[in-house]
Amino acid sequence: MNLAKIWTFGLTAVVSTLGGYLFSLAHIPLAWMIGAMVASAMLSWVRPAALPLRTRPVALMVLGASFGLGFTQPVLMAVLAALPAVILAGVLIIVSGLLMARVFATFAGIDSKTGYFCAVPGGVTVMPVLAERSGLPVAPVTLAQTIRMVVVVLTFPPLMVLFGQPGNQTIFHAEKLAVHVPQLLMLLAASLAAALALHRLRIANPWMLGPLFFSMAITAFWHAPSGVPHWMINVAQVGMGSTLGVKLTRPFLMSSTRLVYASLASTLLLSALLSTLAIALAFLWALPPEAVILGMAPGGTPEMVVTAATLDVAVPLVLGFHLIRMLISNLLIEPLWTISERLRVN
Repeated sequence: MNLAKIWTFGLTAVVSTLGGYLFSLAHIPLAWMIGAMVASAMLSWVRPAALPLRTRPVALMVLGASFGLGFTQPVLMAVLAALPAVILAGVLIIVSGLLMARVFATFAGIDSKTGYFCAVPGGVTVMPVLAERSGLPVAPVTLAQTIRMVVVVLTFPPLMVLFGQPGNQTIFHAEKLAVHVPQLLMLLAASLAAALALHRLRIANPWMLGPLFFSMAITAFWHAPSGVPHWMINVAQVGMGSTLGVKLTRPFLMSSTRLVYASLASTLLLSALLSTLAIALAFLWALPPEAVILGMAPGGTPEMVVTAATLDVAVPLVLGFHLIRMLISNLLIEPLWTISERLRVN
C-alpha cells in the first residue's frame, strides 16, 4: 500500500468521523451515519475519497451482532406471532415496485426489466446481485438503489422524530444489556466465524447475517452474553455512512441524470405509499406503527434497523420485516416479473 492511498484512507476516515460528530452535536437522528455520509460525499467531490474494502463488512458484523441481542424468547415469540403481517408487507413492497417499474423505466430511459430491478426497494446489497443473475446491467440498478438509500436515510429518521413517538415500550423491546468485555470479545470472535462461514457458502450479505443469526440464536436459546458498547455502534455507523458517501462522486451521480431524477421521484412516491400501507397493517395487526413504517421503508436492512435502535423503536420487529423482505426478494423477484409479463400487467 503506497503513501498516497494511506493518506486518502486516513483523510476520509477523519473527515467522516468529524461529520458524524458535528451532526451528533446538532442532535440529528442517526447522526453518526448521516454525518459521515454527507461529509465523505462532500470530500469525494473535491478530491479522491476512499476507505479500506473491509470497512463495510466490519461495520456490518458489529451491527449484526448487536441486532440479534434483542431476540429474547418472549420477543422472538412476539415477532413470530406477527409473521403474517410481516410476510404480507414483504409481498406488498415488491408488488409496489413492480407496478412502478414501467413508469420508472420510461422516465429513466432504460428497458422495463432493468427498471423493475431499479424500482423494487430490495436494497443496494441484494438488487444488483439479483440483476446480475438475470443478465441485466448492474450499474443502473446500483445507482438507483444507492440514490434510494441516501434519500431514505436522510428523510426517515428526522420524520420519525417529528411525527412519531419513538421510545414507546412494547413487547418487542428487550432490556438494555450491560457490557462485559470478555464475553463481548467472544461474541465478536464467534460473529466473525459465522460471517466467514456464510461467506464461504456464498450467502448474500454474510457479514451482517452471520453475526445476526448467531447472536439471535444464543440470545433466544440461552442468554445474551454482553451488550455492545455505544461507541462501537457509533463507529460502525461511521463506517456504514462513509462507505455509502464515497460512492456519491460527481461521475457516479452524473452518469445518468434521468436515472437519478427517476430514483428520487420514485423513492418519495414509494415512501408515501409504503408508509400508508404500514399504518394500515399496524392498525389491523395491533403492531407499533413506527416499527412497521421502518420495517416497510424502502431502505436497506442495516440502515433502517440502526434507525430503529437509535430511536428506541422495536428493533426485533423492524429487523423481522427486513429479513423477510430479503428472503421474499430472493425467491419472488424473477417469478413475479415473469408472471407480470405473461399477464401484460407491466
